[in-house]
Amino acid sequence: MSLRTLREELEEEKFRVSIFGSARIKMGDPRYKQVNALGKMLGEKGIDLVTGGGAGLMVAANSGHKLGSKKSGAHSIGLNIKLPNEQKANKHLDVKKEFSIFSDRLDEFMLLSNVVVVAPGGVGTLLELMYSWQLVQVEHVCNMPIILMGDMWKGFLEWLRENPLKLKMFDEKDYYLLFWAKTPREAMEVINEAYEAYKMGDKNFCLNYKKYKIK
Repeated sequence: MSLRTLREELEEEKFRVSIFGSARIKMGDPRYKQVNALGKMLGEKGIDLVTGGGAGLMVAANSGHKLGSKKSGAHSIGLNIKLPNEQKANKHLDVKKEFSIFSDRLDEFMLLSNVVVVAPGGVGTLLELMYSWQLVQVEHVCNMPIILMGDMWKGFLEWLRENPLKLKMFDEKDYYLLFWAKTPREAMEVINEAYEAYKMGDKNFCLNYKKYKIK
């Protein structure tokens, strides 16, 4: 399926949220429950969800979304990647596409996303976070919020502030492109504001960074 065909199938102008996160976190883990809850909230609101389509937190997000979208009809989308030992597509997807090259998959995420939520994860999740952040920083994509959800990110944000930011490796405005949400409800506050701006026709909205300032 070509990129254009995929976008047409998904309604090109529809608002979508991507959730990135670990394939290794299992059901019963509090972090799994958080991502599952966020997926359900997005489904209930009629917002399409995009994940990597694999195991762990991707299943958490897609399964929660499927439950929440029973009445809204929102799509649960998986962008799968061919790997030697993991990444079989999960069963909670309405639409799926498989990639063999990571960079192609990352670009697809960026083309489809209006908001990015980064849940706890490892190397792959960090790659997705950094790629998203850089493209927003250099304005190669629209000014979409990047939400870091969960306690894992507190130390990372402190490190960014105390090391590369203090050394002026990037600007303070770049730091505030990131939003820290401790809970799914806090993540939804940012998503809801972005969604309302989108519905009003403001495709390049700018959130009130002071309101969501990382503490």
